Amino acid sequence: MSAGADVAVEMRELCHEMARRAKAASRRLAVASGAAKDGWLIRSATAIVDRCDEILTANAIDVEEAPGRGLSSAAIDRLRLDPKRVGEMAKALREVAALPDPIGETIASSRRPNGLDVRQVRVPLGVVFMIYESRPNVTVDAAALCVKSGNAAILRGGKEAIATNLALHRILADELAPSGLPADAVQLVPTVDRAAVGVLLALPEFIDLAIPRGGEGLIRRVVAEARMPVLKHYQGNCHVYIDANADIEMGVRIILNAKAQRPGVCNAAETLLVHRSIAEAFLLPAADALFGAGVELRGDPSARAVVPAMKEAGPDDWDTEYLEKILAVAVVDTIDAAMDHIARHGSGHTEAIVTRDLASARRFVAEVDSSAVMVNASTRFNDGGQLGLGAEIGISTDKYHARGPCGLRELTSTKWIVFGDGQIRE
Repeated sequence: MSAGADVAVEMRELCHEMARRAKAASRRLAVASGAAKDGWLIRSATAIVDRCDEILTANAIDVEEAPGRGLSSAAIDRLRLDPKRVGEMAKALREVAALPDPIGETIASSRRPNGLDVRQVRVPLGVVFMIYESRPNVTVDAAALCVKSGNAAILRGGKEAIATNLALHRILADELAPSGLPADAVQLVPTVDRAAVGVLLALPEFIDLAIPRGGEGLIRRVVAEARMPVLKHYQGNCHVYIDANADIEMGVRIILNAKAQRPGVCNAAETLLVHRSIAEAFLLPAADALFGAGVELRGDPSARAVVPAMKEAGPDDWDTEYLEKILAVAVVDTIDAAMDHIARHGSGHTEAIVTRDLASARRFVAEVDSSAVMVNASTRFNDGGQLGLGAEIGISTDKYHARGPCGLRELTSTKWIVFGDGQIRE
């Protein structure tokens, strides 16, 4: 057997062993007390702050190697840690600890005519395999949410953050046993070999859910190879529609925030739709604000007739998630045309309407099929922390089993529990 084959066998054995240990740990985590899980979160938060120098030393290695790995300046900024960002990781752990424990929560209950006591309760999923890129804080967030919801976690970060992720995992893992939790509750894949992902995705007997968090290429690969359910979103092609009865000043504030506040995230707006009756009154001040923020506008003929400085939009612009300061702009004749446009080109992530007409707002909310629909608010609010979930493991555009920001409850399943007194079915 060649040396390369030996390495491949060794890697497969490593992944299988990690998955087996995670499955065993998940059985213990499922019955762990809320106090033990919260204790681990608090201990880990303290340890992250106390061992900040260890984290920053590892992170410096990743940052130094980042240009050679082809990372852009924006990606390097997301990768780079400092004491403030490390402190924010610790804060996130404490915030998760403060959230209600979902495990054991009764969702529904009834007493049947035959005397059976029936309850539906929340239970953990089991083992969650999280595959993500770039940002090392995801290592901490994913571990925290999985353990708090009673799930074992197998984490696989990108090669660009491998040293940082290994350091963070050491700290988190060191606090598991002292907190009374299984040592294999949180594992990190120690290799950057992409084949490891494929091996783990082929183990549905051990892994209950895969969550890819990154670019579209990563997500499509995971969906193609996974033999277990996948929680995902491909794109965040989000729209803001300015209705005929919109407050113009409000609309300008909302589109400026939705596009320019943080353009490189999935809940940033990518297309602006404007009702024809308000197009001139709205587009002139909106374009001034967006140009002032450095946003490039690509318009249809009607939009460019109002703002000639816009570039001409091509057919692909309506389907593009730019993730940068570029915004497609179209003028529509009716709210129906706006909703038709969203149905054709949207990705089911987040859409917003700006209007003072309650009937239009109700129609938009009822008829637009997305994970979140905003009325007179920025698309940027489709976020777990902003919507009161505390933290999120991602935003799902699927319809089953979770949709929108996914926090603790979305990392659970349900179980029916029936208490009887000797009843038999006739």
